[in-house]
Amino acid sequence: MNKKILIVVVLVVVIAAFFGLDLGRFLTLEFIKAQQAEVAAYYSAHPVATIAGFLVVYIAAVAASVPGATILTLAAGALFGVVMGTAIVSVASTVGATLAFLASRYVLRETVETKFQKFLAPINAGVEKEGALYLFTLRLVPAVPFFLINLAMGLTKMKTWTFFWVSQLGMLFGTIIYVNAGTQLASINSVRDILKPGLLGAFVLLGIAPIIAKKLVDFIKARKVYAGWQRPKSYSRNMVVIGAGAAGLVSSYIAAAVKAKVTLIERHKMGGDCLNTGCVPSKAMIKSAKLVEQIQHASDYGLANAKADVDFAAIMARIKRVIADIEPHDSIARYTALGVECLTGSAKILSPWEVEVTDAQNNKTVLTTKNIVIAAGARPFVPPIPGLADVVPLTSDTVWNLTALPKRLVVLGGGPIGCELTQCFARLGANVTQVEMAPRLMVREDADVSAYVEAKFRSEKVDVRVGHKALAVERRDGQKCLIVESANGKEAIPFDEILCAVGRVANMTGYGLEELGIVTNRTVEVNGHLETKFPNIFAAGDVAGPYQFTHTAAHMAWFAAVNALFGKFKKFTVDYSVVPWATFTDPEVARVGLNEQEALEKKIPFSAHRYGIDDLDRAIADGTATGFVKVLTSPGKDNILGVTIVGDHAGDLLAEYVLAMKHGLGLNKILGTIHTYPTMSEANKYAAGVYKRSTVTHGQMQFATAYQTWMRGEAGFGSVLGAVGALLSDKRQYYTAPEAHPAPAEGKAAH
Repeated sequence: MNKKILIVVVLVVVIAAFFGLDLGRFLTLEFIKAQQAEVAAYYSAHPVATIAGFLVVYIAAVAASVPGATILTLAAGALFGVVMGTAIVSVASTVGATLAFLASRYVLRETVETKFQKFLAPINAGVEKEGALYLFTLRLVPAVPFFLINLAMGLTKMKTWTFFWVSQLGMLFGTIIYVNAGTQLASINSVRDILKPGLLGAFVLLGIAPIIAKKLVDFIKARKVYAGWQRPKSYSRNMVVIGAGAAGLVSSYIAAAVKAKVTLIERHKMGGDCLNTGCVPSKAMIKSAKLVEQIQHASDYGLANAKADVDFAAIMARIKRVIADIEPHDSIARYTALGVECLTGSAKILSPWEVEVTDAQNNKTVLTTKNIVIAAGARPFVPPIPGLADVVPLTSDTVWNLTALPKRLVVLGGGPIGCELTQCFARLGANVTQVEMAPRLMVREDADVSAYVEAKFRSEKVDVRVGHKALAVERRDGQKCLIVESANGKEAIPFDEILCAVGRVANMTGYGLEELGIVTNRTVEVNGHLETKFPNIFAAGDVAGPYQFTHTAAHMAWFAAVNALFGKFKKFTVDYSVVPWATFTDPEVARVGLNEQEALEKKIPFSAHRYGIDDLDRAIADGTATGFVKVLTSPGKDNILGVTIVGDHAGDLLAEYVLAMKHGLGLNKILGTIHTYPTMSEANKYAAGVYKRSTVTHGQMQFATAYQTWMRGEAGFGSVLGAVGALLSDKRQYYTAPEAHPAPAEGKAAH
């Protein structure tokens, strides 16, 4: 029998016996008082046996969460005295509570986490940070039923040892009160005689004292960090935002929406990297490059003599037009109309409440503000490779200034940016060599993902050099060359242009952070509320990390703005539990949550369910039948731990899984949802079908076969009964269907 089921059965039997046999009558004040003399005599004759028996009964009552612990505590005082009684009850109550805690964790936590993952994540974060304090507080307040505390804490990730010692300490005060009262058992007629209103109030005050103390400490810390700074008597603004990228735009928009006076400062262009040098131009180039590739394979679609001459200058001009078409969404005019004051210039924080703005004419203006949001973004990292700076390398910021297609292009970096630009330039006609120091491209993804992308690149004549370290840039025979080293030795790769795509670094210099002592490492260090060391100075987006995506920057901006403007009433902890991302190569790669290599690194058990898109009707019809959907779940469960999709429109397909993970929906819900036929979205349903088939056991298939055979009259009912035995005894032996193709859609002929 399953161990969890066995524990539940034992608990149910114990509780049923307690109430069914009216065992509670032995744990009443009247019974204890009536038996006091007799039990005292037995204790005098058999002290060890009495203590041992009392411990067993007390531990069992608490572990099973049945009534009676209070009466037993009084009995301990009457029988053993204050010192011995307190020691016995303290040990027994803590052990019993810990057993209830462990039973709740073992039996219920996995199910609860699966169903309520969204709600438990912030609770677990709070427990990890301050769980001991809150448990101690709850233990001090007798108004909170202790058995509920035991069960509730078992559902969190609190360490067992922490629960044990905090419970023992927290319950000690109440234990002493009740044990001491038990020494006067004869004068007690009701438990209410013990907890008078005044004493109960004292307990409550004692319970909330740690919280009050913590708030006071936080207040003192906040005051201390501002020591030496002169606070303005008044503020001209509620918020100043530095940087008009995704995080800055969203922060200022929210502030204006709630009628705060907000100033947005940008020294370059509104819209930040995403609009001007990142997402928008790269996707415009990807579209042109993909169209070129499709025309080159037009014969696959029945089109003869189709050809295209690439006009690189025209493609770059189109990219600029696309940027110009989107610019109004992020423009000064639009945000001014929304109520945001937009200033062009460089910003420097002079004090926790003052920001200096320097315009193009070197005019300086000092703004006073209640809150500051740093949203300064990031820039491409150019590695310190000898000779690289001398050839003026391209980056994802400057590549858009090209007007002529490089004949020979070297791309440094095998991450998302490097891979997207590598494929684009190769499809537009450049001879591209991609150099990556790691053993494969896109090392954050699973190895099978890297293999798909690399195979596609090689098929498009990209010279992929994984496991190659860039050593230097030199001129040899009048040519610029990148010197690389691999397992095969050193080699010179000639090029006309070299593009650095090896990552991005946060913009943290020039904003006064060093002078204020704001901690910076790879990014500006912030807490869960996105506060820096100064509670009124926040950071969001690429400058704060941990993800450098436009959508996460916007996500963080909401928390920064709301905490800045309304933090006195309620502060929100930024939630990174479900963060999707996509790399827009062909095939696209999209992911949310864990992949296999991360699950293995973190030692998180999982089952992987993979559906090949080469099987999907719409993909076959579109000529894009390549890639897969891979879903990770907890073993034997349908809850989604993570999803990786490789294939056409992978970024769009991922949205269904992001929604499911955010709201705790499992694969059974996706499987039970109608998906339009024929669409790429059916891949998600079929991946859920792969999971469902993996849960079918040999016993279930044997029973189904026997039942249907009996229904046809081809076998007796005895065969069904025999199959029932197989069904009950074969739950762990899973059945692999010989045909893994999904069931035909309604109105569609089977293959």
